[in-house]
Amino acid sequence: MPASILEEGGHLLDAGPTRGTVTRLSCPSCGSAHVAQVLGDNGGVSYVCTSCGHSWS
Repeated sequence: MPASILEEGGHLLDAGPTRGTVTRLSCPSCGSAHVAQVLGDNGGVSYVCTSCGHSWS
């Protein structure tokens, strides 16, 4: 049994994606990176900027 929680979870870091790419969304209206993903009316995915309120899908 591991001596600490850090030893227990340490192997999880190796299970991540092999490529170091991160996709970040930005608002097409104001350029802010403060974007939330929401469900649209028909079940699709939409996005809303929490800075200016602009929404898009």
